[in-house]
Amino acid sequence: MTSAAVSAPGTPGHARTRKIWMDGSLVDPSEARVSVYDHGLLYGDGVFEGLRAYGGRVFKLDSHLRRLEASAACIRLAIPYTRAQLAQAVRDTVAACGMPDCYIRLLVTRGPGSLGLNPFSCPRAGVVVIADTIQLYPHELYRTGMKVIVAKRPRIPIECLDPAIKSLNYLNNVLAKCEAIDAGVLEAIMLNLDGEVSECTGDNIFAINGSVISTPPTSAGILHGITRQFVIDDLAPAVGMTVEERPMRLEELYAADEVFLTGTAAEIIGVSAIGDRTIGAGCMGPASKRLEAEFRRRIQAGAPED
Repeated sequence: MTSAAVSAPGTPGHARTRKIWMDGSLVDPSEARVSVYDHGLLYGDGVFEGLRAYGGRVFKLDSHLRRLEASAACIRLAIPYTRAQLAQAVRDTVAACGMPDCYIRLLVTRGPGSLGLNPFSCPRAGVVVIADTIQLYPHELYRTGMKVIVAKRPRIPIECLDPAIKSLNYLNNVLAKCEAIDAGVLEAIMLNLDGEVSECTGDNIFAINGSVISTPPTSAGILHGITRQFVIDDLAPAVGMTVEERPMRLEELYAADEVFLTGTAAEIIGVSAIGDRTIGAGCMGPASKRLEAEFRRRIQAGAPED
């Protein structure tokens, strides 16, 4: 079967110091290959998770794997490994990369099949685990807050392709990301077709007023973020704040005391401005800083893997 190599990222020594887990084997990046007939490549037919390891412990590993299984079930994709086997694959890849603090990409593709759309022409799904570094935003933005815009492109409706499915087809997000980059910023807020706040291209969004945190509900067309849920269930109560999940309009973000974003890669970062509108004091606010500090404290005490 014709194959295409996955390029080895980073420095010339990168390929010698990293291993990619591919269907049961750890291989050098230069040897990691996916068939050009794989429906993940041909049609974006597959699912994925982005995870982080801190001190060798994988943050919310079980939650990520449960979400992966839910996404796969939604697109009728059979994962050829148990949850325990996937967890071990992730841990083995982290150990092999030699970095106790790293970003992990776990992919399940439909696998090689015909050139037609029929997903059932693919006899077996493929699984890949990559551990590497990632930095979405410059470090200083975690102190000053970041500027974002509102994308003109709306979020795909749940009825068409539920954003809760973390599929390999991220073109809706990519095109909104292009709008952000064209505007000279790194992130964009996406609205649903009803004009309600949904999420950003790669992050969930929250607004703070006093001791109350508001965030769009899953019915607004969002990814069920793992870090988002960690804020709702653990961090907010720990710092004496309550969380409301409810429909939100842009005007509420503009008027908020603070706005912040969450994501596995982004972690927790404040928003200083939306377009030409300054949010709060125009920096990462005190409540957002408390949440971020509590996040760091929990991680340093041992990243929870549940």
